[in-house]
Amino acid sequence: MEKIIQQGAEAIISLDNKNQILKNRIKKSYRLPELDINLRKKRTKSEAKIIKKLKDIIPVPKIISTDINQITMQYVNGKKLSEDLESLDYKKICRQIGEILTKLHNQDIIHGDLTTSNMIWKNNKIYLIDFGLGFYSHKIEDKAVDLHLLKQALEAKHFKIADKCFNIIIKNYNPENNVLIAERIKVIESRGRYKKK
Repeated sequence: MEKIIQQGAEAIISLDNKNQILKNRIKKSYRLPELDINLRKKRTKSEAKIIKKLKDIIPVPKIISTDINQITMQYVNGKKLSEDLESLDYKKICRQIGEILTKLHNQDIIHGDLTTSNMIWKNNKIYLIDFGLGFYSHKIEDKAVDLHLLKQALEAKHFKIADKCFNIIIKNYNPENNVLIAERIKVIESRGRYKKK
């Protein structure tokens, strides 16, 4: 029997009786059926490919199997940082976030939804989850947008420690390029393109 643990706009996440996560992409009735099938198939395949590429680089759930619209993967039973960051050693964790994102972006992989909801703390390691919006890009702009989204998520969910956290993350992010990335984030903020009106 499956237990739904999360339902978003794009996918339903369930836990099965084997303690495995099942991620099923939701059918969209407003799309042409053929287009919908192809899109869901393409995005499922892309997400699984990204996770498999990262498995020896950063902590991610292990992929067990993939189907047309479903990914079966390891259940990382740890603490979700969106709920527990303040009660943990957030300075240590933020240093690790900076290091993990360096490795992620060095593979030219953009997460696309960098929030603490998609980070799980287990055995002194941060697991990145949910690469449903992930894509490949070598552009500094896309990497800066990824980090800017994380900054916004910290300000929204962890406002008391958000500035400290983000400063630690940037300091530990790609030391050779962290000044460049910080400058690009300022440019993005000044444009206001990603700010809520």
